[in-house]
Amino acid sequence: MRSSAWSAGVHRLQEAQWLPFASESFVSSAYQPVNVGILLFDGVTQLDLTGPYEVFSRMPNTHVHLIAVSLAPVRTEWGLRILPDTTLEDAPQLDLICVPGGWGVDDCLEDERMLGFLRARAADAEYVTSVCSGALLLGAAGLLRGYRATTHWMVRDLLASFGAEPVHDRVVRDRNRITGGGVTAGIDFALLVASELFGVSVAQSIQLAIEYHPDPPFDSGSPQHAPADIVRTLIDRSASKLARRRAIVARASARIQ
Repeated sequence: MRSSAWSAGVHRLQEAQWLPFASESFVSSAYQPVNVGILLFDGVTQLDLTGPYEVFSRMPNTHVHLIAVSLAPVRTEWGLRILPDTTLEDAPQLDLICVPGGWGVDDCLEDERMLGFLRARAADAEYVTSVCSGALLLGAAGLLRGYRATTHWMVRDLLASFGAEPVHDRVVRDRNRITGGGVTAGIDFALLVASELFGVSVAQSIQLAIEYHPDPPFDSGSPQHAPADIVRTLIDRSASKLARRRAIVARASARIQ
């Protein structure tokens, strides 16, 4: 965990009126280095990873590490291959851990190598975070017990199996745990992280740089707004995967009781 002196220094810089107008190299040098680690695994949802990655990579003096069990390419949910740059054993000390989601999470929920890594690194991290169903992996590692959290709407209720309090919000912060909802919520989540670490002006600059101003053609991005037949079709189409996930969560949660 970083020192209170570091945190105080960050907040002083956040409040400095000249900071938004400083050069990129000067702003970066004004902050101590921040190590962010994003966990990779086969079957990860690409946008759960790349949305936050885009924001984190633009934060001042921040190094983003893609961490996997090996350096072999990781195949995402829809076939895109991503190269990790370090392994569970070789990853540096992390200030922030981020776990993305995807159906591949299910095979990680009972993987003691993965769970042990998260437990060990969470002990020293400033923030422990997730996007989408990545929250289930944090839960399986025992890292959400007693915390408010969110995840994808189809599995939000499963958070209670791990002792967390499910919250119907796009992004939830409870102490040093920050969790994002499904997929696209990862960008909102990452902008909140940027504001926590470097101040609102830095986060706003990143938002502007990536032109994040959503204006979708349909109001169908949540079960509360989507047509009922669309919601039902999606749930029915996911039924077998959801049944498998619920069975795995039941076993994983029993191990940490």
